[in-house]
Amino acid sequence: MIRRLAIASAIFVLAGLALLDAQQPSAATGARAAAPTAAGSGQIHVQHIRGNVSMLVGPSSNVTVQTGADGIVLVDSMDAANAEPLFAAIRTLSNRPINTIIDTHFHVDHTGGNEALAKLGCCGPQPVRIMAHEHVLNRFTASAASASPSTARLQLNAVITLPINSEYFTPTKDFSLNDEAIILHHVPAAHTDGDTLVLFRSSDVLAVGDIFSPDRYPFIDLQAGGSVNGLIDALNKVLEITVPRRFQEGGTYVVPGHGRLCDEADVVEYRDMVTIVRDRVQDLIKKGLSWQQIRAARPSRDYDLEYGAASGEGTPEKFVEAVYRSLGGK
Repeated sequence: MIRRLAIASAIFVLAGLALLDAQQPSAATGARAAAPTAAGSGQIHVQHIRGNVSMLVGPSSNVTVQTGADGIVLVDSMDAANAEPLFAAIRTLSNRPINTIIDTHFHVDHTGGNEALAKLGCCGPQPVRIMAHEHVLNRFTASAASASPSTARLQLNAVITLPINSEYFTPTKDFSLNDEAIILHHVPAAHTDGDTLVLFRSSDVLAVGDIFSPDRYPFIDLQAGGSVNGLIDALNKVLEITVPRRFQEGGTYVVPGHGRLCDEADVVEYRDMVTIVRDRVQDLIKKGLSWQQIRAARPSRDYDLEYGAASGEGTPEKFVEAVYRSLGGK
């Protein structure tokens, strides 16, 4: 009898806890409130963030979407191969035409879908406005004039047939669409020389492109004007814009170029990591160590498990080498 009473009591307690959990307020507007839902071909996932702003997660990069009566605003467009499933995912959020595409930088995994999306989403007399910093237009133009057809980094067809038609050249640019202020911040010499942060002010959502990705080392594109010190400055700009809520969680949500939705605390950890690795490499350079010696010292080793990729630009060695060369190493 005692054993039966104990079992019955345990079942009662567990049932009560389950009921209490079910009655908790929904955090549907939070960054980690619910798993993203599949859309389109199943490759693109839709996650509502806050207000009329959502994040689309795809194989090549993330896209931020704002919807409303003025039409659809996109931050980045993935690559050309994912344009159609991306458009199908956008259509689960709104049937309005695409009004504006904002490119955070020029790499093809973020801009390759510009042309296809502009054609798929355009209806009416006004063409889709494609916005970017003037350095992005300069790099597209130079590459279209000199690069071979096998160049993988740029979507050259988009340059020739659908150029950026609204470049800006000031430190900031602001405008309003769908009853919301949208503010562009140029962060120079960071991931590239043409990176843009995009703030949706009322929704309190900041799209940052490849300035920040929470699960990988940054790709500092030195050939495109990137630098480690500029990247740190850009991350500090992100922290200047973002405001946390309770216990440094929530608040302004940050849409990274790749990976999960984040908040200010995630960017703080990332900024600190880049700064610490930069300082270690700088100290080794001052001590007169060669690149081979610095590589052997593995100055990023305590971060490699969290941020290091097995291949590509995000490997620990590639990241440390970019830091080294950015600081003047030969």
